[in-house]
Amino acid sequence: LKAVILIGGPQKGTRFRPLSFEVPKPLFPVAGVPMVQHHIEACAKVPGMKEILLMGFYQPHEALGRFLVSAQQEFKIPIRYLQEYAALGTGGGIYHFRDQILSGGAEAFFVLNADVCSEFPLQEMLEFRQRHGDAHSFVILGTTANRTQALNYGCIVANTDTQEVQHYVEKPSTFVSEIINCGIYLFTPAIFQHIGEVFQRNQRELVLEESSNGWQRAEVIRLEQDVFTALAGSGKLYVYKTDGFWSQIKSAGSAIYASRLYLNQYSKSHPERLAQNKPGGPVIRGNVYIHPTASIDSTAVLGPNVSIGEGVTVGAGVRVRESIVLHGASLHDHTCVLNTIVGWDSTIGRWARVEGTPSDPNPNDPYAKIDSETLFRDGRLTPSITILGCSVTIPAEVVILNSIVLPHKELSRSYKNQIIL
Repeated sequence: LKAVILIGGPQKGTRFRPLSFEVPKPLFPVAGVPMVQHHIEACAKVPGMKEILLMGFYQPHEALGRFLVSAQQEFKIPIRYLQEYAALGTGGGIYHFRDQILSGGAEAFFVLNADVCSEFPLQEMLEFRQRHGDAHSFVILGTTANRTQALNYGCIVANTDTQEVQHYVEKPSTFVSEIINCGIYLFTPAIFQHIGEVFQRNQRELVLEESSNGWQRAEVIRLEQDVFTALAGSGKLYVYKTDGFWSQIKSAGSAIYASRLYLNQYSKSHPERLAQNKPGGPVIRGNVYIHPTASIDSTAVLGPNVSIGEGVTVGAGVRVRESIVLHGASLHDHTCVLNTIVGWDSTIGRWARVEGTPSDPNPNDPYAKIDSETLFRDGRLTPSITILGCSVTIPAEVVILNSIVLPHKELSRSYKNQIIL
């Protein structure tokens, strides 16, 4: 068994700015550990997992290299980064590196998108494949969305008895199905034959089109539109439906929501990562992650859903809720931080209030997903969580509301609903 994690590259993650300026999006900490570490942990737990491959078109990056070395040591499993020479799409990358994936005689491999958060029921997908279909069938992880939100995802129509995928449409314009694609797949080497057919077809079409449009590449292949649509109804593709949590992490607001989902799961999977109320320690409400190097005053109140990074300083009487505070940040006495991501090495002055508007899914709808909000609506900035880029300084006694502050800014007054360039 192997696993491939698709981490994309620098021109993606634009909705994740200004946080993606400092660190590749897959390394952004969610619930205290890099986003992609949750994937690696889940893959490393599967019996028989021989190797984990990260695939994307980031240039070899110091932070990425360091992360891979420490992850290999921690999980005792080979982890390598395969760099694409260009953005090849979700199918083009694995086709380009098919020899690396199949080396060592891999009988099956998982493909996971890095920008989703999930319980990753990988073992269940393996067992499901053994029960359904033959040894050469492929499995998509699916979950239920509500009718209106399903249109934003890949929609799967499956046979209710066998769970065979009969029809697949990526982001349909009208309602097709409430079962959506989670971006987590289980393939066998036979998938390369199907991707190869798309590649050959692209090449033939390119020869015909060469005169009109030369820039398009035959190697750019999208699993969802090019491969699944063709495989549906052929008896080779099945969907395993999960009731566990799942969400996309497209925008910074969805990172806070994903952090909450993972922190909830920690009570079962990593209780040691959750902070406890101790005599002489800060007041902890709900699920909170605190890095061991952080220094927190005993009169601070943290939680629920708070993640405090490395070397953070939290002063007296500080209140933090539904927020991620990244490494090296400093919250001075009596600040209030709600629904906010505080960037690396940023400083918030005394008695300041930094607050955003949560972009959570509807709590009354069990199948609601987080909406991928546009930055602007009707010419106005959509109220969303507040983001402070790295090394931002907020003076004492000001209020910052629903704003995005780009890195290395020193503010002098209060702001509301603004992008501060």
